[in-house]
Amino acid sequence: MATWTPDPTFYPSPRLAARAPAEKLAYVAAFDPARRHKDEIAVVDLDPKSKSYAQIVGRVAMSGAGDELHHFGWNACSSCLCPYSPHPHMERRYLVVPGLRSSRIHIIDTKPDPRRPKIVKVIEPETVMSRTVYSRPHTIHCGPDGLYLNALGSPEGEGPGGIFIMDPETFEIRGRWELDRGPQHMAYDFWWHLGCDTMITSEWGTPNMYENGVNPELLLAGKYGHQLHVWDLRRRKHRQVLDLGAEQQMVLELRPAHDPARAYGFAGVVTSTKDLSASVWL
Repeated sequence: MATWTPDPTFYPSPRLAARAPAEKLAYVAAFDPARRHKDEIAVVDLDPKSKSYAQIVGRVAMSGAGDELHHFGWNACSSCLCPYSPHPHMERRYLVVPGLRSSRIHIIDTKPDPRRPKIVKVIEPETVMSRTVYSRPHTIHCGPDGLYLNALGSPEGEGPGGIFIMDPETFEIRGRWELDRGPQHMAYDFWWHLGCDTMITSEWGTPNMYENGVNPELLLAGKYGHQLHVWDLRRRKHRQVLDLGAEQQMVLELRPAHDPARAYGFAGVVTSTKDLSASVWL
């Protein structure tokens, strides 16, 4: 049942969220690298006062083997309070769990018993690919107008990768996000700044470039991602390329400033082909 007041776990800023009571449970991805057994979401007790503190107190197995669970997220968050697209009745209840290798997505309900979450919907890879022309869903962010999921490539394991949108209540896939992708081809992470109406995306490579291990020839040739892309968030259009240089290989994780009024963020680079160093860019 929908609530008609904002979810009490929604906060206007990360600073206020940090002052809130600590979480008492964590949901953790557990996967089999050999892809013989079903991956799981494990429930870990975080309450120091509990007799089961730091122990796994619940599990939910996926519907099949070989998903390779990676990044996952909630169906709703503080973005539901965005002034230009508010829907504060949303509740932070469901986990949206993509399988990076399988392209399958599981929807997990953490209520009524948060220690015994249950799968309530499975979106098969054929549906993901037919409705988005993407595969390998990777990261979930709950946005002001829906769920944003990035995907790392095409169904054939090539490019382009990009972002698609899912309804946060029905979990139906609405389709691809980009209206004008410009020169963007490779994909990895994405984050946005609502106040500046801007999205930033990063690059890894196409799935065929890393699923059997990073190719050293491509790495030394500077063929993996080394750019950031700047987008008009509401118009879904590519605006700018920020090239860090071909020696900065695999521009991956992105994080925004904790202060929502500050227009900066951070990007992590895996390795420099000049000296094998990793780096963080502001």
